[in-house]
Amino acid sequence: MLLASEMVTFCVLVAPLPHIIRKKLFHFLSESPIVAKLAYGIKIAFIFIAILFVDAVQRMWRVTAEADLAKSSGTGASDVRAETNMAARKFYAQRNTYLTGFCLFLSLVLTRTFYILLDLIHTQEEYAKLKNETKSPQGDQAKQIADLKTKLAAAEEKVKDYDIVKKQASQNAQEYDRLATEYNMKTGSVSDKRKD
Repeated sequence: MLLASEMVTFCVLVAPLPHIIRKKLFHFLSESPIVAKLAYGIKIAFIFIAILFVDAVQRMWRVTAEADLAKSSGTGASDVRAETNMAARKFYAQRNTYLTGFCLFLSLVLTRTFYILLDLIHTQEEYAKLKNETKSPQGDQAKQIADLKTKLAAAEEKVKDYDIVKKQASQNAQEYDRLATEYNMKTGSVSDKRKD
């Protein structure tokens, strides 16, 4: 019954449902306290199934070893009922091993699939939100864009002013050097830059 319910749950999880229905379903499954209590009980059941799996594997090895011992000693060939009984025990042990093992494996697959799909839904929601934000800039964004444009224009003006002041300073330095050289030539004094 548990294995069949796992298979049905897996089919529902991977079924091609519309996004809205899938979103509501996963929201209910991930945040409902009733589902959380049910999941806790199922985890305990899987612990018992794991114990049954270990027991089934041990029983299968033991029955297989007994069957091999009976075949090698030749005592099992004389009685058909004993041979049938041994084959039935081997079949039941293998069946239990496969059922419990598949039940555990499917529980792992089901859990991982659930969390992958939950991440997919959250990613789709984030994508839709970002897509809507980039389509139409809202009032705050438009105001921020305008403020940034005015700051950029002011910064460009400061750069222009700085370039103008720099150019004027270099022209003033050149003119000062020219006038100082002309003054030195007329007065006949020699300028030594180390002593000046």
